[in-house]
Amino acid sequence: MSIDQLKAAVPEFAKDVRLNLSSMASDETLTPVQKYGLMVACGIASRNPIVRQAMIDEAKGHIDETTLNAAKAAAAIMGMNNIYYRFTHLSDNKDYESMPAKLRMNVIGKPGVDRAVFELWSLAVSALNGCGKCINAHEDVLRKAGVPTDEIHTAVRYASIIQSAAIALEANEEAVVAA
Repeated sequence: MSIDQLKAAVPEFAKDVRLNLSSMASDETLTPVQKYGLMVACGIASRNPIVRQAMIDEAKGHIDETTLNAAKAAAAIMGMNNIYYRFTHLSDNKDYESMPAKLRMNVIGKPGVDRAVFELWSLAVSALNGCGKCINAHEDVLRKAGVPTDEIHTAVRYASIIQSAAIALEANEEAVVAA
């Protein structure tokens, strides 16, 4: 499934989502590796099988298997980290923040792609998952690596568009089930 096919599946009440998917597809703010890896990582993090497959299929013609797997790894590791660090951040018991996480995160040190690219994907997934502590940590790494603000902004914008597509499809499924 391509982004065009995904757009066709988005219901009429979510016309803005279709328009945003179009703008994302034609946007050239990011490099192909940044853009298509981001689509994969956020598509997976959306937890919607249709969106996930559309993003993976769209990316396959633009990135190699190593990059594709690194994007999948970003979604997986952030799925774990975002839960853990969001908990330590939100809990009133600050003892958790001083305790070792005891979570394997080797892929962050050796992601198989440029570290700043992996951090960009991780930031977008963290935004999608709502982990403020992770957002701040990844954004700090990106700023220190010299990643421009517009690229960071674009990554988070992509995450929001991809998530909105998943929500629109799920909202439409609810209408079909109710009927």
